[in-house]
Amino acid sequence: MTLTVLVPSSLVREAEDKREATRKLGYVARAATVFRADRLDVFPDGEGERRFGGEFVETVLRYAATPPHLRKDLWGRRDELEYAGVLPPLRVPSTTGSESDGSGSLTQGIVTEVGPDGRVRVNCELQHPISLHAPPEMEVREGERVAIRISSREPVRARIVDEPLPGFDVSRTDLEEALGRPDAGVAIATSRFGEALTTTWLPQLASRIEREGATVAFGSPGRGLPEILGVDVEVDAEGPVEPADGPGFDLWLNTIPRQGSETVRTEEAMFASLASLTLTE
Repeated sequence: MTLTVLVPSSLVREAEDKREATRKLGYVARAATVFRADRLDVFPDGEGERRFGGEFVETVLRYAATPPHLRKDLWGRRDELEYAGVLPPLRVPSTTGSESDGSGSLTQGIVTEVGPDGRVRVNCELQHPISLHAPPEMEVREGERVAIRISSREPVRARIVDEPLPGFDVSRTDLEEALGRPDAGVAIATSRFGEALTTTWLPQLASRIEREGATVAFGSPGRGLPEILGVDVEVDAEGPVEPADGPGFDLWLNTIPRQGSETVRTEEAMFASLASLTLTE
């Protein structure tokens, strides 16, 4: 299954300063890591942005998702990363040991340059960047994470392989594009105006997600998905939001039906929602 998490560019709209905004994004990255998200996409909510918008959100999340041993060379010093030191460690394993078949160790690298003839420049755990051929069946882009099989370090012998990597990829994507992917799976919008998730319904939904994967969208502080998408709801509405009210969604879910706080922060909603939706039989 593929798990994609969608968060708006207005995610840190209520942060008082850059330090607080960075820390909040660290918790979002932690939630994506804990529940094995494959993608963490930032969709535009220009009307809800304040001091820190989509570029800041994407940069900090991409930095958090970068293996620690690659961060210094790839990112250097950037204004958005002034308080990167407050980000909690994700502790995603980036390397495996030698394979039993003698094919070598598997590590991950970041593509820093795409050249002609299918060659790319990659930063990985080796001392210097290396130039490698990308497999013909892979479309490799600058900034993308790739799996590298290292069979020898002296001399260096390595190759890019089409294998799954731990951790998640970060990008800025339109909501419609994210929901229209072939592997989007069950498209879920989270909102307190959605249908309450119950223990009766959960096993069936979790089983479907385990088979098909899921794309789960969250709102921002003080500005939930209905407002972002222009869906008209009232606190005393007679019924929950319907799928037709949100373009491309299969379900509108209230994953915290008995919330005791007037508002639930995005990072809190992520932990609560993904904990339920990723249950297995």
